[in-house]
Amino acid sequence: MRKLFQNPQALAGGVIIFSLALVALLAPYLSTHDPGEPNLWAILLPPSFHHLLGTDDLGRDVFSRMVFGSRISLLVGLIAVGISSLIGIVLGSISGFYGKHIDSIIMRFVDIMLCIPTFFLILAVIALIGPSIFNIMVVIGVTSWMGVTRLVRAEFLSLREREFVLAARAAGARNYRLIIRHILPHALTPIMVAFTLGLGGAIFIESALSFLGIGVQPPTPSWGNILTEGKDNIDIAWWLSVFPGLAILITVLGFYLLAEGIREFSNPRLKK
Repeated sequence: MRKLFQNPQALAGGVIIFSLALVALLAPYLSTHDPGEPNLWAILLPPSFHHLLGTDDLGRDVFSRMVFGSRISLLVGLIAVGISSLIGIVLGSISGFYGKHIDSIIMRFVDIMLCIPTFFLILAVIALIGPSIFNIMVVIGVTSWMGVTRLVRAEFLSLREREFVLAARAAGARNYRLIIRHILPHALTPIMVAFTLGLGGAIFIESALSFLGIGVQPPTPSWGNILTEGKDNIDIAWWLSVFPGLAILITVLGFYLLAEGIREFSNPRLKK
């Protein structure tokens, strides 16, 4: 970890993500107001000492809603990417290890899924089953596993013929042990890169869904639904668009910087 964070990109990304996680963890203590409590005497107030990021069209404190919204973003990102990574690792491992007809069937299914625009598929499924935090996490997870599958498959195709795998096979190791104990640990670095990139992508998708009104539903605070309120009042309340937009931008940038740092650290050919 010390050597990894000597990389400037990984360090910058790590600081951003750690700060976000700290804000989400300490949300009840950092919040200056109840994020769901309206105040008709404080509607659309600009940023001030009493309301650090202003108020929305119901008089709710934007800073408090942003702080609690960070919890939603991290929760959705972690669970959605956890689901997609699990599916991708399982299918990619089976495809790359066994090859032949099994590999062909799985890869053709991956190709079919890749032909369908992921975001429109998510929109269709959410519209069918209804918006909720649980549905969003599951739908993002089960529609975003194709890249991980192809990545894990490529690693397994490269590793399954290595000497240490052949030696373990000759020693009598069964297939599941070869996959879990001998090959998968050597494929973890690209999986970590894909997982980190996926977190940024999942947070962005959740924000987009909430912005469109089919994501996290009010009064639960989310960066996306704060942006929606900003869209409706952009001519008189710029802070409702600027601050959640910056939060999404910085968060996604942090995950991408960390992923790029991990990739450079793990690939000797990219080291300067």
